[in-house]
Amino acid sequence: MTLIESPSRFSIDFDVRYALARKIAQQAGERALQMFRHRAVLEVEHKGLQDFVSIADREVEGMIRTAVSEAFPDDAFLGEESAAGVSDTLSSERVVWVVDPIDGTSCFLNGLYAWCVSIGILVDGEPLIGVVFDPNSGELFHAAQGRGAFVGQTPLNASPACSVREGLLGVGFSHRLKPEAFMPFLGRLLGDGGMFIRNGSGALMLAYAAAGRLIGYYEPHINAWDCLAGIVLMREAGGMVNDFLANGGLLRGNPIIASGSALYPALTALIDAQARPVS
Repeated sequence: MTLIESPSRFSIDFDVRYALARKIAQQAGERALQMFRHRAVLEVEHKGLQDFVSIADREVEGMIRTAVSEAFPDDAFLGEESAAGVSDTLSSERVVWVVDPIDGTSCFLNGLYAWCVSIGILVDGEPLIGVVFDPNSGELFHAAQGRGAFVGQTPLNASPACSVREGLLGVGFSHRLKPEAFMPFLGRLLGDGGMFIRNGSGALMLAYAAAGRLIGYYEPHINAWDCLAGIVLMREAGGMVNDFLANGGLLRGNPIIASGSALYPALTALIDAQARPVS
């Protein structure tokens, strides 16, 4: 019996939530795309160094929150633009929607196409549903535990690469950390013959890793709304991911390490991190 077939999971209308997450992501993405095409008139605020928020982020998150609350009023909600002041008790809620309305806001505001809508759903503390919608390409990446991962209707498979020399590694970094926390890793990666790409959207690069377009993804600190959907995608595509939710990761963030199973041991060794349990 799979996890989703157990009575406790079935009782939360798993299939309905999975379908709703896909529908909401597409609707929200289409709205965000309309605003992207008129981004010159958007109000923009600075939350921190290289950290921006626009009226588009807030409007799209509000649109998603309303749709979720109308369908499932008892579900909890954690969105990037409304995360401040969220109670630590959130992690004990039965169902939590974890949402980034526009992951890649800097790209969005500067006319680049590396942004997306990311929706992850936790059930009893486990990420079971993940949806990443890229409005610019029209690609809908989606996965549910035990159901596999897909882009549209095409199954996804993580890269079979055994070495960092066999493809591009997605990386991310934010100024929440000092550069010294990240630069040594890049030196080791390049020294081992690897190459990296950073497009500005962790959710989108995790989706690409699940699709085998990237050999993996690493970021020394990332927030839950940027990666929970991607974690489900990676697992269901046959990849491996560190235990992101450990030690309060839902509200405080954590490192993310994700790749195909053949590469994962070498990648974690290259990062020079302490052993992390694989979820």
